[in-house]
Amino acid sequence: MRAALAQAARAGSAEDVPVGAVVVSGSGEVLGAGFNRREVDSDPTAHAEVVALREAGRRLGSWRLERASLIVTLEPCVMCAGAAVAARVERIVFGAFDEKAGACGSVWDLPRDRASLHRPEVYAGVLAAECTRMLSDFFGRRR
Repeated sequence: MRAALAQAARAGSAEDVPVGAVVVSGSGEVLGAGFNRREVDSDPTAHAEVVALREAGRRLGSWRLERASLIVTLEPCVMCAGAAVAARVERIVFGAFDEKAGACGSVWDLPRDRASLHRPEVYAGVLAAECTRMLSDFFGRRR
């Protein structure tokens, strides 16, 4: 999660919501990393999770990220949870809950939906206070 927080800090300096993500192999190797790039790239799909999943896929030469973990500072939205399920990650680990758009238990629960083709384990609230503080500080400065 500390690596994801470091990525999130990069998003904040790019004036995007500070969300960071890493994809880690079963042996602990970072396969991909990303931060929100929606503003920088003018791309609505450039969420931290999607950026990290794409990098991991390129690095492995496969879209199947089996035995990998997606670690992200904010609970994934529907698009990102769906991308993680489609990539067949083994687990999703997140820090702060997203009560407005979270799709890993808060508003929706896409990874654990019985209709999902793949069901990764979900671990919530890892370093939640630090992840939440980064988001609160960012939005506090913008208001």
